[in-house]
Amino acid sequence: MIDMIDVKHVSYQYGEKKVLEDVSFTVYEGEFFGMLGPNGSGKTTLMKLMSRELPLQQGDIFVYGQPIQTYKPRQYAKLVATLPQHTDISFGYTVKEMAELGRYPYQSSLLPRWTNEDEQTVTEAIHSVTLTHKQHVRLEQLSGGERQRAALARSLAQQPRVLLLDEPTNHMDVAQQFKLLNLLKQSGLTVVAIFHDINIASLYCDRLLLLKDGKAVACGTPRELLSESMIECVFETKMKRHEHPVLPKPLVTFIPFSMPHIDEGLWHVKEHETMLVVETAKPFKVLSSALVGGGIRWATTFVNRHVPLDYRCDDAEQEMIQFLRQHGFDEQWTVGMMTAVDVKDVAFSFVDEDIRLFVAVTAGVGNAVDSANAWRRTDVVASPGTINTFVFIDGHLSEAAFVQALMTATEAKAKALCDKQVVDPQTNTIATGTSTDSIAIAASQQGTCYAYAGTITPVGKQLARAVYEATQTAIDRYRKRKGESR
Repeated sequence: MIDMIDVKHVSYQYGEKKVLEDVSFTVYEGEFFGMLGPNGSGKTTLMKLMSRELPLQQGDIFVYGQPIQTYKPRQYAKLVATLPQHTDISFGYTVKEMAELGRYPYQSSLLPRWTNEDEQTVTEAIHSVTLTHKQHVRLEQLSGGERQRAALARSLAQQPRVLLLDEPTNHMDVAQQFKLLNLLKQSGLTVVAIFHDINIASLYCDRLLLLKDGKAVACGTPRELLSESMIECVFETKMKRHEHPVLPKPLVTFIPFSMPHIDEGLWHVKEHETMLVVETAKPFKVLSSALVGGGIRWATTFVNRHVPLDYRCDDAEQEMIQFLRQHGFDEQWTVGMMTAVDVKDVAFSFVDEDIRLFVAVTAGVGNAVDSANAWRRTDVVASPGTINTFVFIDGHLSEAAFVQALMTATEAKAKALCDKQVVDPQTNTIATGTSTDSIAIAASQQGTCYAYAGTITPVGKQLARAVYEATQTAIDRYRKRKGESR
């Protein structure tokens, strides 16, 4: 890797106020390098030193191995272009005239001459910031975001090797932010940018520099730096780290305040002719395999809907959504499952000791399956059956604990089927579930924190017991309705 910018032991102060203290870092050629930190951490001052807007007081900055103060102005402008946070717009200029200013370093001071190369470069710069259709519009007639993009076109017209950007997406809407950042990411330029949005910085930056009180706290990749403890240290606020659903990048969500804990009326069960409904007093965080609301979401309503044995639908999810709407449920806040089992045969299990939890299970085992031998089966269409399990926990589960709770509940269900001698009718072996089982693990995310929920943890033990007992009872009720002796 080639060192493009090398900052060594830089300090700076305005009068008696020191705003940077012994800051050192390196930016490599072609890298997208981000700077993060709270207001007053020294980000903008550092950017002004790299752009030569401010003179160095202490320390050194090298560009391509050469001290920046030794470059002539035109020579440096061909290497480094700057887009400050607040651009001084010369009103009366059009977008094109603004971009043309970027060709200044390439004009002779004695006999300036506009070439075809200049014209093509300006045209490409304007096109890259999606302002071609407004290239003859005056700057004062543009929105704030459009003016920022016009200023960026000027910087790009310089054809620099390094772009210094102070909040480059300032005043832009979401779509324009991502268009611009995609352009910069794909440009091949070395980019050094100040960000306030931690998640955008994580998505686009190869490495980050974290600043606080004028000091460099850490420098590294987003995955290395964006931990909960590091962000709390730098920004003095609590947050949670998550994984981006598509990219291997961390995302953060801030916790604005603490919700009061709910004690009474945490959940309420309503039994209807065609469905079982559980409503919670406050939103619960849910991990589920449900037909509606599957995956991770927050929900206040949990529906287990009975459908006939001959139910068939090309788009069961949309049909279920229509059902929910017809009954006054908002699908955005609902977890919805289907079952061919009579919902009157639901089995409940409550735990109200040191740990407070509630389980509801409906169990039809007509399509019981032994997962270990499912590969031997010849059927391709699931027949009606289904074991639907709802688990509600009054506590705060970590992401790992959600997955562990899912495992614990599944193991307890499988044990209940084993003890009830539920058999896979095709393989004649003990079943572990059915082909259409669904489960939801819901937590209030308040009160006691549970980092783990495996089978030997306090919450796991109670959860397993409740699921096991409720599943056995639900199987007994199903068999009784079916007239089975076993």
